[in-house]
Amino acid sequence: MSNELKNGHPAPPSTNFLRGIIEADLVSGTYADRSDSQGQPLPQVVTRFPPEPNGYLHIGHAKSICLNFGLARDYAGRCHLRFDDTNPEKEDQEYVDTIIDSVKWLGFDWNKDGQTHLYYASNYFDVMYAGAQSLIKSGLAYVDEQNAEQMRESRGTLTEPGKDSPWRNRPADESLRLFEEMRDGKHADGTLILRARIDMASPNMNLRDPAIYRIRHATHHNTGDKWCVYPMYSYAHPIEDALENISHSICTLEFEDQRPLYDWVLERLSDAGFFKKPLPHQYEFARLNLTYIITSKRKLKQLVDEKIVSGWDDPRMPTIVGLRRRGYTPEAIRLMCDRTGASKNNSWIDYSILEGALRDDLDPKAPRAVAVLRPLKLIIDNFPEGQSIDCSAPVYPPAHPQHDSEHRHFPITRELWIEREDFMEVPTKGYFRLFPGNKVRLRYGYVVECTGCDKDENGNIIAVHCSYFEDSKSGTEGSSNYKVKGNLHWVSAEHALAAEVRLYDRLFSDPHPDAGGKDFLQALNPNSKEVITAYLEPTLKSAKPGDIYQFERHGYFVADRIDSTDGKPVFNRAVTLKDSWGK
Repeated sequence: MSNELKNGHPAPPSTNFLRGIIEADLVSGTYADRSDSQGQPLPQVVTRFPPEPNGYLHIGHAKSICLNFGLARDYAGRCHLRFDDTNPEKEDQEYVDTIIDSVKWLGFDWNKDGQTHLYYASNYFDVMYAGAQSLIKSGLAYVDEQNAEQMRESRGTLTEPGKDSPWRNRPADESLRLFEEMRDGKHADGTLILRARIDMASPNMNLRDPAIYRIRHATHHNTGDKWCVYPMYSYAHPIEDALENISHSICTLEFEDQRPLYDWVLERLSDAGFFKKPLPHQYEFARLNLTYIITSKRKLKQLVDEKIVSGWDDPRMPTIVGLRRRGYTPEAIRLMCDRTGASKNNSWIDYSILEGALRDDLDPKAPRAVAVLRPLKLIIDNFPEGQSIDCSAPVYPPAHPQHDSEHRHFPITRELWIEREDFMEVPTKGYFRLFPGNKVRLRYGYVVECTGCDKDENGNIIAVHCSYFEDSKSGTEGSSNYKVKGNLHWVSAEHALAAEVRLYDRLFSDPHPDAGGKDFLQALNPNSKEVITAYLEPTLKSAKPGDIYQFERHGYFVADRIDSTDGKPVFNRAVTLKDSWGK
């Protein structure tokens, strides 16, 4: 294939089958020389992300967002954000607002050449209704009076053809009259339905006279009470694509069997003069199947409604708002989507791929800080009481541009907090941290030698004692005179910032919590959230909600926008430094 495409833009490297399809279309000029209804030239690549506003977006949607917007970007096209709002009973403006916010947060927008390409399927209801009328007049649709159960019984099976409805040969003028009565609210929900007249013996069940319009007396979030008949998604979807001049309509694999119906609707309405060719074409890719999560909106809503989680933005939820609050970055999610690619084969992606993408994104850029999560008092007995000495450390990792120029400062004092696991009264083999008689370095500070510990009446260790070597401070000439194996993190007990730290883990302990009809609630991980009081270095007093840090040794943490009940700042653990799940 030529490196130069028909639109004059160099071809990005083909990394999945969709890129190959688009590149072939660009070379052949399949969608060249098109113009919109105002006569303006159209890009050769026009994609769309069409969520239904009936819930919050999750990580699976992120894959589709990145794919559709990314392909349009890479091939000098445009991507539309379209709300497929054809089901008024489940949709709400709240979901519209959060979807818009989530797509923007992921780093994408729908503006191109000074135009905003944000659309609603409900704005096309007039055209959809007219298209249905045209199909009726052509003998390609009819009003059926069977109820849902009767329709199911007459549909047939994969090995047996369906049976014609008693109303399949209803005269067109009679179906038109009834369809208008449906629109005018003269019939109750479920009493009449409009069906396409295709082939009741088709091996594709979706072509056995599918329903294309149903009665719903419900207020719509966008059109109010203007309509009481609403199109089915399988009928509305191709019409929306055609009206928006979509070139490549990218769906997940569950819509593959519906592609013949997609083509049937477009071809019949094109013949009737509704659309010009070339028509949109539907392509399917495997959806993102990530282990240890569920993506069913119904089940996610159950978690919220039953207060198993704190809300749609609970940091354990796979929703975009939940991942964002957990500390995931748009860059990490885009990186994960890029790494997993697009395939025609369904497969499971381990959750560690997402966690790894976050680590890879944050490692070179997240500012560092010290936090003590399981505090134990360390008393430097020979350190002058009431005195503090300044210590410093780089704010950013070595690879960061500001590494050499920006340092953070914090005091060392007589009493410190250290991690409880950093002291053992009777050390095990290979233990190099604090134990009586052993020397360690207090990171960024001094070398100390452990002299003993204090215990309460129950024998629990409540404080550790040590002595420091005044000439051993990090960064001074004397520091090189001390060779120790242990290096401990610490914060000044007097100056430390007390914070509520929420240690989040995977919500489910089963990699496939709802597979095979399992009760997903039985797979809940009882250790998915632990709330502790930790002590942080005082520089974190300036942290703002959304700021992400690497707590040295522990992982990546984000300042939460929600305050704790006792007024302490809150930090959520996004991910540990290493993958230790199940180990």
